[in-house]
Amino acid sequence: MIYAITIFITVCIVYFLYKAYKNTHDIQINKINAVPGSVEQLPALSILHLSDLHLENISLTPSQLADNLKNESVDMIALTGDFLDRKRSIPKLLPYLKVLRDMKPACGIYAVLGNHDYVLKDQDLMELITLLEKNNIHVLRNGSESFSINGHVVNIIGIDDYSTNHSNLPLAYQHVNTGTNIVLTHDPNIVLDMQGYHFDYLMAGHFHGGQICYPKAYHLVKMGKLAKQNVIKGLHMHNKSPFYISEGLGQTGLNVRIGSRPEITFHQIPFSQAAHV
Repeated sequence: MIYAITIFITVCIVYFLYKAYKNTHDIQINKINAVPGSVEQLPALSILHLSDLHLENISLTPSQLADNLKNESVDMIALTGDFLDRKRSIPKLLPYLKVLRDMKPACGIYAVLGNHDYVLKDQDLMELITLLEKNNIHVLRNGSESFSINGHVVNIIGIDDYSTNHSNLPLAYQHVNTGTNIVLTHDPNIVLDMQGYHFDYLMAGHFHGGQICYPKAYHLVKMGKLAKQNVIKGLHMHNKSPFYISEGLGQTGLNVRIGSRPEITFHQIPFSQAAHV
């Protein structure tokens, strides 16, 4: 009897883990209106947002990423950190970057680093950054760049990782002039400290949508105030400014997901009325 019960429990656990692993292949394509109901009437910037590739645990191959993006066209691409945390994984990033380069976004590709990227130290971290930059990706570490599109000025502001104490808001905003402010960062908790630092839209990741939710992601409570409020994915508002938390593409720990799915997001962001050239 005990043997039969043990076998039954083992089979249930194996099946449960198999289903959880299969969930990591169930990529969700989500299209987000930063201002729901009004975007269609307003000139807008289109952005592809990817986050948390975690190349040590990702079920999406570069060719599958290409298939998901082949019919899409965007003005720019935003990458919000946690590419990898092992030196040996750096070469694995290149084919994913080639897929993004092949999209040829007119306004460029921009990236920030996440807490897992900072597991790499010194020369290894620079190797990651150099690989990104050699593939025409602007790596923003508390800095900004601007461009104009259809007569509108857009500021891309990259705030370095908050959870590892690399964020520096005054430095990130130092050279920002009037325009539409798009903030890229890894840990969304930074929004709670951004009084006096205006953004029209902010994109982040970090939480993986909980990755394992049972039914809530109770294990995230140590990851800041937003997680304690169960603000761990999707579109939210803070001080009347919208921000989006991606569920990411990869996983940490076990390559499983329960109650969450990997996602690729496309965003339509209206230009600020003050953002004309």
